[in-house]
Amino acid sequence: MPNTILFLDNPPRSDISPLVQAMKEASGQQCRVTDLLSLQEVRACLDGTSKPDLLFVDDLFQTEAERGLPFLIDVLELMGDIPVVVLLNRENAARADEIIETGATDVLIRDENLGEKIKSQIRKIKRIIALIEKNKTLAMQNRQLIDQEMARHRMVGSSPEMCEVLNRIKRIAKVPRPVLITGERGTGKELVARAIHQYSVGYAKPIVVVNCAAFSDELLESELFGHEKGAFTSADRQYIGKFEQAHQGTLFLDEIGNMSLSFQKKIMRVVEYGSFRRVGGAREIRVSTRIITATNANLVERIEKGSFLPDLYDRLAFEEIHLPALRERKGDVEVLANHFLQRFMEEVPDFQGKRLSTAAIRQLKKYHFPGNVRELKNIIERAVYRDTTNEISPEDIGFLGHGSQRSNTGNFKQRIEEFEKQLVHQAMEDADGNQAAAARILDISYHQLRYYLKKYGT
Repeated sequence: MPNTILFLDNPPRSDISPLVQAMKEASGQQCRVTDLLSLQEVRACLDGTSKPDLLFVDDLFQTEAERGLPFLIDVLELMGDIPVVVLLNRENAARADEIIETGATDVLIRDENLGEKIKSQIRKIKRIIALIEKNKTLAMQNRQLIDQEMARHRMVGSSPEMCEVLNRIKRIAKVPRPVLITGERGTGKELVARAIHQYSVGYAKPIVVVNCAAFSDELLESELFGHEKGAFTSADRQYIGKFEQAHQGTLFLDEIGNMSLSFQKKIMRVVEYGSFRRVGGAREIRVSTRIITATNANLVERIEKGSFLPDLYDRLAFEEIHLPALRERKGDVEVLANHFLQRFMEEVPDFQGKRLSTAAIRQLKKYHFPGNVRELKNIIERAVYRDTTNEISPEDIGFLGHGSQRSNTGNFKQRIEEFEKQLVHQAMEDADGNQAAAARILDISYHQLRYYLKKYGT
């Protein structure tokens, strides 16, 4: 039931005590009814800590010079989703329809039964208030989910290199043109795409992600453009493709360099004209979709080799954003490591309270990270899982190779030698180049260490 009801009276103030009594009988004696004379007084009530549940507006047409439908429009705009019920004198009853069309919740005609009408109205409003409260709860939950999604895809880093990337993202976001994102695997190209989308249209519009490397040309055509029922053997229903799903939003095409030349020509047409046909379809479909692409390949080299169309490159790269490898922005390693630590502890509450030791951070900063940010995330999560205390140590992080991941190719002897080489490199780094200290770390003699250094050219 409504707890706070506003009554917007017409000056001079009239005796509304019978109406107030009817409101309290319908809502409960704890209901508070406030008699107001102006829109300014209504606004003051809305600015308070306790929001009203319902507003009654007395006859709009009693003083035509001051009120009327324009006044009601101002009231409705001010009240937002709070129900507004208008009381009309009998001579103005014919204007009830236009009041409802303007946006009022309901109209009540003043007569000897007005008190009972108000009670009935409040009982009906109860359901509306319940729906409003449910809507507010759902909106709050949706906002929380959006915030969680934004946090999950938030770009982290304070190095000059990442600050430059962020500045370019914000600058290009408002310009509705294609963007090409380049960089090694694991650098966070999808995060850049999501950041551009968020800064441009927010979460109100869709962002659709497609990994082009996961499909053959035939399947990719159906995935992007959709298909009509009966277009091919297994097409038992119509399928809306990713371009249509991303209408008014963003389509992110990852691994764009894996497309064949013939399919590149089909994509180029959509980029150029914003139209296509579904597989098996005859109708031209137009979409307004921002295209963001990404690749870890060198497209300039592929153009020179004839495996990528220069015209498509020109159309996709209105702006090109290159993501530096993690080894090129060492200043972000500690920031990212703590970020992944916090996220993992939030995901698994049993891990709460852990922190990275100084030695663990030092070990991470020395590593080359061939797998980039994605590899750092995996390293941190494994270390958190392994740790049996609240301080994550180098032992929890485990062995990190020097400069590249351990090789999974070669015969037994070659792989053993690669592992030895990585151990020696890591020991020398941990010892800051001191050979005697490195020998102690490896628990070998100084002469053995010298042998390995000479063998592996360190």
